[in-house]
Amino acid sequence: MNSSVRRLFRLDNVARFLWAAVMLTLPVTSFRYFPFMGDATYVRPLSAYPLALLLIVLLIQFLRDHKRFTWPAAFTPLLAFVFAALAATVIGVLFGPLVLRGQAYWGRAIRAWATLIIGLAFFVAAVWMNRSEDELRFTVKWMLAGFVIDILWSGVQGATFYLHILPKPLVTLWQRVFSMRELIRTNRISGMAYEPAWLAGEIATIYLPWLFASLLTRMRMTRFKWLELVLLACAALLLLATFSRGGLATVAITIFLTLLFIGGEYIRAAWHWFVSGFHGAKGVILRVVMITAVIVTALGALWFLNRKNYISRLWNTQAASVQDFLIQNSAGARVAYIWGTLGAYRDHPWTGVGLGASGFYIYQNLPDWVMTFLPEIASQLSPASTLYPNPKNLYVRLLAETGLVGFFLFAAFQLFVLGDMIAVLKQRVPIWRYLGIAALFSWLGIIFYNMTQDSFATPNIWLNLGIFVGMTALSLQTTAEIP
Repeated sequence: MNSSVRRLFRLDNVARFLWAAVMLTLPVTSFRYFPFMGDATYVRPLSAYPLALLLIVLLIQFLRDHKRFTWPAAFTPLLAFVFAALAATVIGVLFGPLVLRGQAYWGRAIRAWATLIIGLAFFVAAVWMNRSEDELRFTVKWMLAGFVIDILWSGVQGATFYLHILPKPLVTLWQRVFSMRELIRTNRISGMAYEPAWLAGEIATIYLPWLFASLLTRMRMTRFKWLELVLLACAALLLLATFSRGGLATVAITIFLTLLFIGGEYIRAAWHWFVSGFHGAKGVILRVVMITAVIVTALGALWFLNRKNYISRLWNTQAASVQDFLIQNSAGARVAYIWGTLGAYRDHPWTGVGLGASGFYIYQNLPDWVMTFLPEIASQLSPASTLYPNPKNLYVRLLAETGLVGFFLFAAFQLFVLGDMIAVLKQRVPIWRYLGIAALFSWLGIIFYNMTQDSFATPNIWLNLGIFVGMTALSLQTTAEIP
């Protein structure tokens, strides 16, 4: 074997190849071909396959050279949370929940732990594979390459829905090759994700943070200086095309809070540039065109969203109460699940009922009004139903399944990472400023994203935080000033 082939199969190169594959396959969230999972399991990231191979390579590297891995301080509260969840799972079996729709306690617990292990695997791999600026650039480059693929497939869906270039049955057949779900019948763009809300979540928590940070800092991770700006525009268009109320709200609030916390200098610089340009004719024309473009874009976006009844109901609903408003806007069932899950928390506030077991307690704690006004819940209470309910909110799930102890340990992990972000954002070095803004955007986006989802297996809540922890683990431990 010659030297070039040997270099190709070096563990470092194999690891980088597999990590690039993980980044490329991130958009596929519900891959059809997963063993030992029923049809009711929707979170099936295709990236888990190259991730599993990558972990084997990383384990070999760790066994060969322990010094290559630095224990990040953020691992301590995260590991404490894992032990708390394990204790809650052991204690939860003592409460003896009855079998529900063929689902037994240990079966649900094993599934829940499998999802948590998958999520932690994404986090650990992101930490390991991002310990230098070169590795960060490699990660973001391949991440954006995966986003380009997602954009192209979303374009195929858009051409099918709105231009009728391709027949829906044919495009559905193509999508079913890799996804568990066919095209959305309401003509909402879902990309390579399971549903439009999942695509919006990916944009908000994985891709948009890096594109937004690139816009503010003018840092570019690719060789094409214009690419991040084009992808940012595509992300905005895709977000609108999902018609995801949760995704749109998450991005809007996250952008506002990010600019509020760290955007002062950028806003002042932009305002100074804008005001200083009114002295010449060209400057005035440019700024008038910019103002017009912003107004037209904003009005066009509102017009586009208003065309979808799913969105326009938010301001057109004639509701006599908050309860009526939630029901008429298809949020009643979600509130009912949260209410039922909180019933499990009220009964076992300190220990929780065990990881994955909150569904055993939801139906018995539902409020009376959902039986009358929510056909979705009524159909699920039918003896013919096989659905195992979920909380639909990660924070409520943590309270119910791991108790206050697990909830606060998970919060401690999140706050620990936030503290490191604040330290990084004080630095003036461009690459660290870029990293800090992307991490803060991700952190805020994940906080709001977790209010509408309850799975540990989704890479969205782990990946960017892992990248940040990996980049700062050594620097923040060895010096008070990041070089």
